[in-house]
Amino acid sequence: MRKLYNRILQIAGNVITVEADGVAYGELAEVRSGRGTSLAQVIRLDQRRVSLQVFAGSRGIATDSEVRFLGHPMRVSASDDLLGRIFSGNGSPRDQGPSLQDNLIPIGGPSVNPANRIIPRHMIRTGIPMIDVFNSLVESQKLPIFSVAGEPYNALLARIAMQAEVDLIVLGGMGLKYDDYLFFRNTLDEHGALSRSVMFVHTASDPIVECLLVPDLSLAVAEHFAINGKRVLVLLTDMTNFCDAQKEIAITMEQIPSNRGYPGDLYSQLAARYEKAVDFETAGSITILAVTTMPGDDVTHPVPDNTGYITEGQFYLVGGRIEPFGSLSRLKQQVNADTRADHRALMDTMIRLYAEYREALEKQSMGFRMSAWDEKLLRYGGLFEARMMDLSVNIPLEEALDLGWKTLAECFEPGDVGLKSDLVAEFWPKSA
Repeated sequence: MRKLYNRILQIAGNVITVEADGVAYGELAEVRSGRGTSLAQVIRLDQRRVSLQVFAGSRGIATDSEVRFLGHPMRVSASDDLLGRIFSGNGSPRDQGPSLQDNLIPIGGPSVNPANRIIPRHMIRTGIPMIDVFNSLVESQKLPIFSVAGEPYNALLARIAMQAEVDLIVLGGMGLKYDDYLFFRNTLDEHGALSRSVMFVHTASDPIVECLLVPDLSLAVAEHFAINGKRVLVLLTDMTNFCDAQKEIAITMEQIPSNRGYPGDLYSQLAARYEKAVDFETAGSITILAVTTMPGDDVTHPVPDNTGYITEGQFYLVGGRIEPFGSLSRLKQQVNADTRADHRALMDTMIRLYAEYREALEKQSMGFRMSAWDEKLLRYGGLFEARMMDLSVNIPLEEALDLGWKTLAECFEPGDVGLKSDLVAEFWPKSA
């Protein structure tokens, strides 16, 4: 039986402080007050002084309210019954389904020992040409989607959830508007992807501490299924909201702020989540794709800045499209040499020609005289944007590569593009 404490020393916002012994960081507690029982989590230890963040807020809690520590951190059920279910940030059902209490496992554990990891070597196909052809997503990769407010990053995540060739999708939503939550739920349900998905959703109206739990809940579930042989794709949105929740609690705890008010351990907090990406030799894998919004479109903001040091590239979402020059998958060379013989060469050539198109477009806007080569580039750039960059395009990798050759053939002669003659002989459209 855990000891009861009925003397609260301090109430600051939604954080209460008590004196207690034998308490661990991250441990859960029940706070009983006149309004009922609320869950709380230990967020700071200072000798015998224990600070707890109350999930439902501190309204109604008095200094003589009872605090009972549960002796364990937040836990989540690890079973196949999770599939098709939607939960809140504290692990309780959001879909009106039954609560799951079987095979409970703790969340927020350490990342996998590097000795148990293997070099990433398998591609995850998404049906999106700007990913599959130009910046391939690789199993066990950790990639952010850098964006600004108003871009369709949630729509992109939903498409990836529907189309990615993986066994299981774990979606973690942080600070979502209720409309965004309904969009994810309805989209996955209508396209038959909900049955292979698990969702943990924190909306903007939910307690802020639940926002901090969503990545750990999502990754704990992903680890369970990966260890049992599943290829798991974890989709997180929005990690900036997660970091803002960290900042808000740090301010409440009167911690010394770092850059722009964020806590000094921001890098460690992000790395602890992203480093859960792993590929097991004899089991499954965890791949992480996480939205990171950039306030003011500022890539030097602490959240994207720290994220860039941890992850293996990034996708830039600009104007409703994945920007080819800002985006990078540092692991793509691990897989795109094994997809088709022309993949690497075609990818490099198309991006090079698109860069020349951008220069030709600038010349045109400044009123310079356009050469015949510039006119070819202008035609090519328009086709490239419509056929490759438009996020509504949904075709398999091989069809996308064939479409790339078709686009080159419609705009250039074989000798114009600088591709090896053996590739041109094999893949250049015969009717062109």
